Amino acid sequence: MIKYLVKQNNVKNSPINGQWFAYPVIEETIELDALATHMANHNTPYSPGAIKGMLTDMIICIKELLLQGKNVKLPNLAIFSIGIKNKKGGAGTDTGFATTQHIDGVKLRARATGTLTTATLNLEATLKRASTSIVKKLSQASSRMNPQKAVAGNKV
Repeated sequence: MIKYLVKQNNVKNSPINGQWFAYPVIEETIELDALATHMANHNTPYSPGAIKGMLTDMIICIKELLLQGKNVKLPNLAIFSIGIKNKKGGAGTDTGFATTQHIDGVKLRARATGTLTTATLNLEATLKRASTSIVKKLSQASSRMNPQKAVAGNKV
């Protein structure tokens, strides 16, 4: 079940100013330890520790391969790749291009594949509007974590 809340766009001079949009409510982020325990509970002979070790090694290897310029495909999850963040404006000529002047850095990209594509998720997802108490709880947690960007009601 995917819970969502509805927020109003209040960006001035925007063609969608005043319109309302749904946003997913993320109540928890599952870390590697919890994922390993969850996986171990799915009728596997492997312990959470063994699963965590394999996942940790997998993460290290994926990073290593990406930094070698390779894409890594995990079927039914994603194809991971590296992208380049170019600075605005670009270079006037090919010979005038300099890494330090024209590239901001690199970024991780992940493109859904197999049974995790948007079309498949749309068929399997169930949506439910979040209750007011969940919205308040998330708003309070957000303001405690980052008082500079406290959520003000339900406006964007």
